[in-house]
Amino acid sequence: MRFPRLFSTALLALAATAALPAAETPATKAAPTPYPLILGPIRLWEGDAPGARGQRPQDIPTLTPFPADKAKDTGASMLVLPGGGYGSLAEHEGTGYAEFFAAHGITAYVLKYRLGSNGYRHPVMLNDAARALRLLRTFAKRDGRDPARIGVIGSSAGGHLASTLVTHFDAGQPAATDPVERESSRPDLGILCYPVISLLQFAHSGSRKNLLGDQPDPALVKFLSSELQVTQDTPPCFLWHTVEDKSVPVENTLLFAAALRQAGGLPSVHIYEKGSHGLGLGRPGKPAPPWADQLLYWFSERKFTR
Repeated sequence: MRFPRLFSTALLALAATAALPAAETPATKAAPTPYPLILGPIRLWEGDAPGARGQRPQDIPTLTPFPADKAKDTGASMLVLPGGGYGSLAEHEGTGYAEFFAAHGITAYVLKYRLGSNGYRHPVMLNDAARALRLLRTFAKRDGRDPARIGVIGSSAGGHLASTLVTHFDAGQPAATDPVERESSRPDLGILCYPVISLLQFAHSGSRKNLLGDQPDPALVKFLSSELQVTQDTPPCFLWHTVEDKSVPVENTLLFAAALRQAGGLPSVHIYEKGSHGLGLGRPGKPAPPWADQLLYWFSERKFTR
């Protein structure tokens, strides 16, 4: 099932405003941070991103906002991490999800994070995701949204990045001169769709190579195998996978769910028999299981939707 691009007209209408110098953008005057209220892609850092290999588009991580339907706005926000094996970014797991969330009252932001196919390695991807989460919390405070209802969703390798964020976060740096860096990078919940979790026995070799290179340090492989990093502070998570997935074995989800439960958490886990990898919300000829309906129910339990 695909959802229409609800906000393409709004994005085009505001493109000219986003291109104006900061001094000419009306929203800048009231903004408590260097980030004006715009709908175009937003750079994570004003200057070059830390560790940037150049100034090409692929060297500049950005967030693209999809505002919630005003009639249904719940005040919650969602960070969307598309999959693609750390080598590309799948639009149906980015824009497709963001439009779905916006239609259900959750403002979503799609992260264009840097990729192994462009020469980047860990920790660049995690740094991009952590910075993006801090920005969402900054934006929530600026826009009157709830800074304590910010989730992250990731699919496949994006699911690995999301699982890394929910297990490797920090409370922010109170003394930082950049106000964004004072914010916590901990999501309030995580949604992991057919995720890459382990970089060990059940690893997706392409994702591991793009993330860590050809001969990664064994200690780093364990550090980024998220089933080994769960603690009692890991936020609540919703996970789904199919048994038929031949790209990322279902054991990845089962391992993470077991780790969450062992740490005292109550994960919402949905395993479906049929379905190939990368289904997202479903596409022509490739329907997805009813995970989205079950996610909305879980959201209602966690006060993310009305």
